[in-house]
Amino acid sequence: MKNILLIRHGESEWNKLNLFTGFKNVELSDQGIEEANRAGQNFKNLDLNFDIVFTSELKRAQNTAKIILENLEQWDELKLQNKITNSFNLNERDYGDLTGLNKKETADKFGEDQVHKWRRGYSDQPPNGESLEDVVNRVRIYFDSDMLPAINKSENNNILIVAHGNSLRALLIVMKIYSPDNINSVELSTGVPIHVLFENDIFSLK
Repeated sequence: MKNILLIRHGESEWNKLNLFTGFKNVELSDQGIEEANRAGQNFKNLDLNFDIVFTSELKRAQNTAKIILENLEQWDELKLQNKITNSFNLNERDYGDLTGLNKKETADKFGEDQVHKWRRGYSDQPPNGESLEDVVNRVRIYFDSDMLPAINKSENNNILIVAHGNSLRALLIVMKIYSPDNINSVELSTGVPIHVLFENDIFSLK
């Protein structure tokens, strides 16, 4: 049995301002740094030594991973062994023309129903942006080509994945833990992990 810990990055400066962030490469807020440190301390209770780490290309995910691993005193060793992999395919969903807009003001302008569809509809694309289905498609390609082969390696028993709300939702769909019909029931708070088990080619929640 293998342990896979999925965690959304800590609060970013744009999360704090309630802005659509998407591909924008923003820093963690002070609270986000605190959330990452708290997550690292909580991981100590699991007594896991991570064998490989996946993050996106965005610094809010990379910095969260670094802070967690520094709390566990595992950052330097994993970095030295090139066991930390960053991929565009784990980036947050591209919100297109909504990027940088305040979520409440956007709902006031376009209507709450329309913004809800853009944010939570599976195939609904915001103007010039990605739907969750688009994110699932790019995550699936990367999962099949890179992540699953790494997970299947006998030496990789504990895997950490630090990414974003929508790329992690996509990953849970790709792992067949959730479906497009029920993925909206998943709440991914910043800095709070989801523990997934992998055994006999099946992913399941602990």
